[in-house]
Amino acid sequence: SIKMDLLHSNGVLIIQHLQKDYRAYQDFLNFMSHVGDPRNIFSIYFPLWFQLNQVVGTKMIWVAVIGDWFNLIFKWILFGHRPYWWVQETMIYPNQSSPCLEQFPITCETGPGSPSGHAMGSSCVWYVMVTAALSYTVRWKDKSAVTLHRLTWSFLWSIFWIIQISVCISRVFIATHFPHQVVLGVFAGILVAEAFEHTPAIQTASLRMYIKTNLFLFVFALGFYLSLKLLDIDLLWSVPKAKKWCANPDWINIDTTPFAGLVRNLGALFGLGLGINSEMFITSCKGKNSCKISFRLLCMAASLATLQLYNFVKIPTHTEYLFYILSFCKSAAMPLTVVALVPYCVHSLMRTTEKKLN
Repeated sequence: SIKMDLLHSNGVLIIQHLQKDYRAYQDFLNFMSHVGDPRNIFSIYFPLWFQLNQVVGTKMIWVAVIGDWFNLIFKWILFGHRPYWWVQETMIYPNQSSPCLEQFPITCETGPGSPSGHAMGSSCVWYVMVTAALSYTVRWKDKSAVTLHRLTWSFLWSIFWIIQISVCISRVFIATHFPHQVVLGVFAGILVAEAFEHTPAIQTASLRMYIKTNLFLFVFALGFYLSLKLLDIDLLWSVPKAKKWCANPDWINIDTTPFAGLVRNLGALFGLGLGINSEMFITSCKGKNSCKISFRLLCMAASLATLQLYNFVKIPTHTEYLFYILSFCKSAAMPLTVVALVPYCVHSLMRTTEKKLN
């Protein structure tokens, strides 16, 4: 439509302005784009928060998974273009003189562009972290504590918005999103996170509930995809565009395709359910050692270190279905490691040490 083309062309002007005037901040903006990567939720934020507060850690995974699932469905409904391919195909520029937008190794996302998954994932998980931190200060009753709570409230929400704005600017700067797409992503993420502030049932969910939720999310997404395919609507229309207009074919990654994100999130949710409902979790995280600061710090350090090792596990990409299966298994292993395997090993180590001392 004319209005959408106008919105896109204005967005291209903003991208050109950022790439010209913010060149000195390129490294910082690329770093902020990595900060907003939804995969950091599972490898960094979750292992930290789960050992500090299991309620917050559990909520974080649910928010991340459901938020990314909604992001996928919205992408399929909105058919949002990405700047780096839109400028090459639009007919609104005279004499075929399309603007030149610089691309980067993290530019060539293959899924549709609206809403931004990075902005949505970043806003929902940081919303959970900020509200969790403030929940500790809201209980303070005396006058000086109330003043401190207000200062803390202002400080944390300022940090929240600084991070979200930085992530949004970074995604626009690398020409992978239009400005309106990142704004939509931020507010959609906040809505998902706020909805889970009023959903306490996830804290007592059984393994059966986790499996049912996984099946519903997968069947709905696959059914939606196949239904529209029967109507001759290809929901993977963005993948060939990304391959065609990406400046470097090596920058195209199967891990950015719509179904790759879906499989990764379903694996993480399944791994969380498996871990929380395991005997290892009950023995270690519900036992007497669970209240010890030393136990939590050891679990935190060991979890972060172990999860970094997962980055060295490269999944073969030559067969798409094999990639999805292995991606699901790898994603399930990460929360299972944090929730059950590492705490159980630390618990056993501490128990052995105590026996030797006695």
